[in-house]
Amino acid sequence: MPPAPSPKRKSDSQLVDTTSSPSQSKKPRLDDTSSPTTTTMPTETTNGTTTTPAPDSHINPAAAIAYWSSTAPTVDGVLGGYPQVSRTDLQGSSNFLAKLRRASKQHPPGPKLKRAADCGAGIGRITTGFLTNVAESVDVIEPVKEFTDVLESGKEGVGEIVNLGLEDWQPDSDAKYDLIWNQWCVGQLTDAALIAYLRRLPKALSLGGWIVVKENLSNHHLGEDVYDEIDSSVTRTDEKFRALFKDAGMKIVTTEIQKGMPKELYQVRSYALQPI
Repeated sequence: MPPAPSPKRKSDSQLVDTTSSPSQSKKPRLDDTSSPTTTTMPTETTNGTTTTPAPDSHINPAAAIAYWSSTAPTVDGVLGGYPQVSRTDLQGSSNFLAKLRRASKQHPPGPKLKRAADCGAGIGRITTGFLTNVAESVDVIEPVKEFTDVLESGKEGVGEIVNLGLEDWQPDSDAKYDLIWNQWCVGQLTDAALIAYLRRLPKALSLGGWIVVKENLSNHHLGEDVYDEIDSSVTRTDEKFRALFKDAGMKIVTTEIQKGMPKELYQVRSYALQPI
């Protein structure tokens, strides 16, 4: 599973200013029913009833890998033409973790966390811009080698680099992460694959540690997930995320919307999870 879409553009029907030209990786227009990125054709079953395939059923890992392998290994490239949001995003993530630590008995404010994982890390924007500041060692999980090649060999704070997708990553049972960070990446996992992935993580989590999921939220007018054919990803609703977390045996410790993002982009929400 490649790194998922970074920030994405809202439906044009919800934009105040629609004059900007959408870049290749922006979210499809939800009001354009002719668009293959949003149209889902019903299918007829053997008993004569019709069903509509779930948006995540269209996810194609090979197509997603091809898309991201053709993306420039730069902040501008991985952020879909919105490099200016990086600073805001990283500061928001830092503030979010600080709130978690202030309420934690096992990982209170003060010394760095022992070990963290950056999942769907891309070029290591979050690894080097945030996680190495708060953890002694950060493992990088990212299938596109051209992206991880950007990380300097032996860079301080960077631990193991694993070139696997999240659906294939099996955390070492001896590894104990205080923080497993997943940002703009789980949109390229099907619902079932996301549940299976989350169920594998508790064995690699330290006592009191957190699994953070930070993702775009769908603003579909019918409250549905939205499939994007360009990078073969799904943008989920808040309700869907909460249901999947529950199915995966996770509880939400805290959650909040990322502030300061451009209004034309989808809302981004952070969820801090722990096993039930």
